[in-house]
Amino acid sequence: MGGQGTILLEWIGEAPMASDLLERVRGQVEATFAVPTDLRAVNGPPSECLDPRRGQHSSTKILRWILAAVPPGAAKVLGITDVDLFIPVLTFVFGEAQVGGPAAVVSTARLCLTYDEEPAPPVLVEARLLKECLHELGHTFGLIHCADVTCVMSRSNSVLDVDQKRAGFCRDCRQRLRALTEERDGP
Repeated sequence: MGGQGTILLEWIGEAPMASDLLERVRGQVEATFAVPTDLRAVNGPPSECLDPRRGQHSSTKILRWILAAVPPGAAKVLGITDVDLFIPVLTFVFGEAQVGGPAAVVSTARLCLTYDEEPAPPVLVEARLLKECLHELGHTFGLIHCADVTCVMSRSNSVLDVDQKRAGFCRDCRQRLRALTEERDGP
């Protein structure tokens, strides 16, 4: 994919950063997009992103907060958090991104649960987190939702949907991603 700048994965959770897990995700993100990546922890999310009535954080407000502090050299910033996210029209979201923009956010809050809302095994949580990171970053590169339920760009309304996905793009999304990055980066 190439291009200018790096992808920055920022831990913006309330709990301490799980550096081993995030380092593995970082490596897979770097390999998938062929773009250098960095990982860092920052304080966050800010308290004004919390909706006390819902007990959840606004993913849109977190995106604005990320955008206000994109560091020099970062082409994309993916905030990863452990707080539960929402947008007003949905009960929850696993993440949100600006299509074709520099910012995205993913939450582990619901990815850490089984279908029965019990704690999920760490290997499953890691697989889900990687898929949702690739999904939201795919949006930042300009990809939209895919009709192929096994493609990482398919829509996820539950962890069952996430579990059905592969940790990669279908042929059509790979071709579209290649075309989008060539268009952006030039010949």
